[in-house]
Amino acid sequence: MARKNVLSGLISEASEKFTAVNSPQTAPAPERSGGYKGVGALGAVTRSIDALAAKADAAKEIEAKLTAGEVVIELDPDMIEDSFISDRLVQLDSKFEELVEAIRLRGQDSPILVRPHPAHPGKYQIAFGHRRARAAKTLGRPVRAVVKKLDDRDHVIAQGQENSARADLSFIERAMFAGRLEERTFDRETIMAALSADKTTVSKMLSVINRIPKAVVDAIGPALAVGRDRWHDLATRFDAPENAVRAEQFIATQDFRDAVPDDRFDLLSGFLTGRGTRKAIVPSAQPVSEWLGDNGAAKAEIKAGGKKFTIALKAKNGPAFGAYITRNLDRLYQAFQDETKSETGD
Repeated sequence: MARKNVLSGLISEASEKFTAVNSPQTAPAPERSGGYKGVGALGAVTRSIDALAAKADAAKEIEAKLTAGEVVIELDPDMIEDSFISDRLVQLDSKFEELVEAIRLRGQDSPILVRPHPAHPGKYQIAFGHRRARAAKTLGRPVRAVVKKLDDRDHVIAQGQENSARADLSFIERAMFAGRLEERTFDRETIMAALSADKTTVSKMLSVINRIPKAVVDAIGPALAVGRDRWHDLATRFDAPENAVRAEQFIATQDFRDAVPDDRFDLLSGFLTGRGTRKAIVPSAQPVSEWLGDNGAAKAEIKAGGKKFTIALKAKNGPAFGAYITRNLDRLYQAFQDETKSETGD
């Protein structure tokens, strides 16, 4: 006799909703009355805003279904642990800081979903709402939560469905979630349900995540603007074994590490396809020296690598000293040129 699935109704309804939101074959959403007809750049922006709004609404609807009729209680954040499968590459960013501030001002609008911890009696494990729980802990507040008994399968489906609806989860983060589920020996149907994705999409996700070394994906980061096709193209580059070594060297360079995730993706892709201008790999530079002012009010960490020279000013007078240097760059550079000429005889 088949086991009763406590989320069966949710899965079927949510799958239809997410297919409508995410599928490339889905017809465009109806035009808003009295608005523009979706032509040109303004139309593209309007459609993007509508899609993000639809995703946010879908996430709220899933949360409402999962928490409907349940009692919301307050839990000590120290009694709550993260899910046994992570679904994000970055946990703390500017959006998290915004969430902390929003909860500080308005409180926690919607509860998180937890289950009794399967291995630690008296504790709980988060199905969704990790960032809300972390924000509450940052603020020293209890977490508003709904407690449900969920087995591992229903737990990851609830986690994946809710997170897949959110606009701030990138393709590669969803692909990594699929890969972690596969590592945990969840069947393909469970992975499809958790990601609200069809068999073909899940197969492509797993193909990407199984071909690109984990260290490379971690180094690039979420790359929100990079979609499935571009990640798939990058994955094919690793069919050549030597590219894994080349990529490992490249992600250690300072230029790569200084870039934001989307640019890191472009830099590595260009390097592996031969479109990049870099001809040699220069390992990331370590601090070569440190300067400290007489009274300790200002100090500088100095790094040098290739053609790049960086001075990072810290301590009490660091910003003021930096502003002074900026105002006097022309004079300092002229003094440098004069001194260089006198030393070389030019």
